[in-house]
Amino acid sequence: MCTVFEVSVSGYRAWQRGGIPCRKRLTDVQMLAIIRAIHAELKGAYGSPRMIRELRLRGFTASKERVERLMREHGIHARHKRRYKVTTDSKHALPVADNLLDRNFMPTAPNQAWTSDITYLWTDEGWLYLAIVLDLFNREVIGWSLKPRMTSDIVTDALTMAWFRRRPTAGVMHHSDRGSQYASKAFQSKLKEFGMVCSMSRKGNCWDNAPTESWFNSFKNERYHGIRYATHDAMKAASFEYIEVFYNRTRQHSTLGYRSPVQYLEDWMKKQNQENLAA
Repeated sequence: MCTVFEVSVSGYRAWQRGGIPCRKRLTDVQMLAIIRAIHAELKGAYGSPRMIRELRLRGFTASKERVERLMREHGIHARHKRRYKVTTDSKHALPVADNLLDRNFMPTAPNQAWTSDITYLWTDEGWLYLAIVLDLFNREVIGWSLKPRMTSDIVTDALTMAWFRRRPTAGVMHHSDRGSQYASKAFQSKLKEFGMVCSMSRKGNCWDNAPTESWFNSFKNERYHGIRYATHDAMKAASFEYIEVFYNRTRQHSTLGYRSPVQYLEDWMKKQNQENLAA
């Protein structure tokens, strides 16, 4: 309610207690200091739309025009996006699956459709490879693995983590590209063990797995590009912080009505419980 009506949380609480809320408007200098602090805290992850919502969530009255002007005038912006680069090796003789997902990126409940992919990450100690499993319903990273070699175990480990976290019933659709890791016997055996249905993108078509590609783009823009990682351990720590602390639990997601993946799922579960009780 405070966000919708642009009322500060502190003012609302003061009104609840019968007091008179302070209506003193922050000066541009004060507002700019807060914006810069949030920008630094979140490592440049937010542009003006998310910054406005973050300010309001923290109890500050922030108009769209004012925040956009201050950020523009002082060069405060989200990290720039970079072009998509193909990293999939689909030149193999392994069996591939049909594109059963068919770009249906909006399932109606958790554990209906999961998507996966792998990306490259450079450190001074050499390459690391990050594999993730995303639940399309709330865009949460439910499984991930970070290893120095891009073999089939990286994707099976990420899938195993996802399965143990969610324990879904049989029938979950798992979608990926046609990479050799996903087409491997080891990974396909793991899908069968978990009772999952395999779906794969069309050859060379990154848009068939757009949400996962979008996640990698956000991760690299917000925690990778422009940052030098001296060791594998530093990259692993940054990945853990981004996935488990920031992205899943805190980062506002535009597809989810600017809620975090965890908050979106919790809200959905509460609604389901209320409907069940009413029935």
